[in-house]
Amino acid sequence: MQGYLIYGLPIIKKSDDIASLVKSLFDFQDGDVLCLASTIVAKSEGRFRKLEDYHPSDRAKAIAQNTGKDPRFVQAVLDESADVLLDEPFLLVQTRFGHVGVNAGIDQSNVGADRILLLPEDPTGSAERLRAKLGKDCAVIITDTCGRPFRSGVAGVAIGWAGIAPLRDWRGMRDLHDKVLEITLEAIVDEIAAMANLLMGEAGDGTPAVVFRGLQYPS
Repeated sequence: MQGYLIYGLPIIKKSDDIASLVKSLFDFQDGDVLCLASTIVAKSEGRFRKLEDYHPSDRAKAIAQNTGKDPRFVQAVLDESADVLLDEPFLLVQTRFGHVGVNAGIDQSNVGADRILLLPEDPTGSAERLRAKLGKDCAVIITDTCGRPFRSGVAGVAIGWAGIAPLRDWRGMRDLHDKVLEITLEAIVDEIAAMANLLMGEAGDGTPAVVFRGLQYPS
């Protein structure tokens, strides 16, 4: 297996054609797995918002008092959430597309003052559209960084995918001692997303696209 960082992508703006941009910088082959940071997908889909456009509810104001967050930011999180799982000391929510994470994955870095960037509205739909434009039998994974229960630090996870099964089912297989596995489901897309995040880096690294070649993955 080989991993390739795609260098040379411009700062992504609304309506930019990410598939065409990555195709101009990398020669894709069937079986490749393209991993894209959720930030560039969200930017291409115009998911920027201004904090001044949010009008905090009483609930948002109460949560903001307990968390130290801007109540407008809290309102943005509530607007993007289907369920609030924890509202202090931080906001842990389920997004409308089913992802569980802190602050609904809303980003305040690399977007300018008083602006925020929401996650893609339908990341799996985004991955499917991107895959269709690649012109090869590839998989696409949209990644984000997320905390883990009872572990310090964040790791890359998949929030949308296409052309790849999210899980590999090991149930019914036998281990080295001929014991039948009963519960093991391997989170393939999350494992690949974590590898991609390791290559992409964080903050100002500016390499939001990675291609893996030679992976054997379930489709």
